[in-house]
Amino acid sequence: MAKLEPMANGYYLWHYIPSTAAGVIFTVLFFMITAFHSWKLFKSKAFFTLPFAIGGLFEIIGYAARVAAHDKTGELMPYVIQSIFLLLAPILFAATVYMVLARIISSVNAEQYSPIRIKWVTKIFVGCDIVTFLIQGSGAGIMAIGSMSTTGQSIVLAGLILQIITFVLFLVTAIVFEKRMKARSATETPHVGSPWKKHLLSLYAVSAMILLRSVFRVIEYGLGNDGYLLANEWPTYVLDAVPMFIAMVCFAYWYPSELQPSLIKSESGAELASVGATLEV
Repeated sequence: MAKLEPMANGYYLWHYIPSTAAGVIFTVLFFMITAFHSWKLFKSKAFFTLPFAIGGLFEIIGYAARVAAHDKTGELMPYVIQSIFLLLAPILFAATVYMVLARIISSVNAEQYSPIRIKWVTKIFVGCDIVTFLIQGSGAGIMAIGSMSTTGQSIVLAGLILQIITFVLFLVTAIVFEKRMKARSATETPHVGSPWKKHLLSLYAVSAMILLRSVFRVIEYGLGNDGYLLANEWPTYVLDAVPMFIAMVCFAYWYPSELQPSLIKSESGAELASVGATLEV
């Protein structure tokens, strides 16, 4: 029978024995939805969604590591792997969401209605995402060192707060764009046949799940190593695994592969220039 064990230096990495059943269930669920995303990615050649598929792979690795940690609670590697990969996966989801907004704007040839120019939407938000990725990744690594656990948590917390701020600014950008689009005259509408509204709703749904998970993580790390959220397993699944799985399902259902700027035509019938070229990763 598995039991909670400390590392050689006496430091306990876990406050509980990770559930094998829960870990297996979510490993399988994320494997299935990630496989679907990978299939859609290569079938549609919408390579700007690649970070989303990689994020799904991170989720698979993270929950598989939790399964492996069930009877290895005194070993560092399974703990580090699950901690880092589950922490970083939503950042990759966010990177794709940022690029989707830029695609939506360019697909309807409506850059004038965005508070930020298309080329800067990706550069600003994905740039912040990269910084967040590096901060949280380094903090998660430091957390594995027992004597520096508090320092690592503080670094991760700073990265999570930056991620939330970035996400809020991003959502403000999306909402302003939507309101301006809805307010303009029907005679000015150059987006006949463009499914921008449903993809914007999908973007909001995925963003809400990522934001919910990020707020949970901020509270989790803010309470400290002995706080309730880090000391119990169920919050990780209910407030992290479930929202991220829902986000992946939403993104799969409303897959943005049809947002192809180079294929959208203007009112005169001439093809628009490929304003989305700068969005390719």
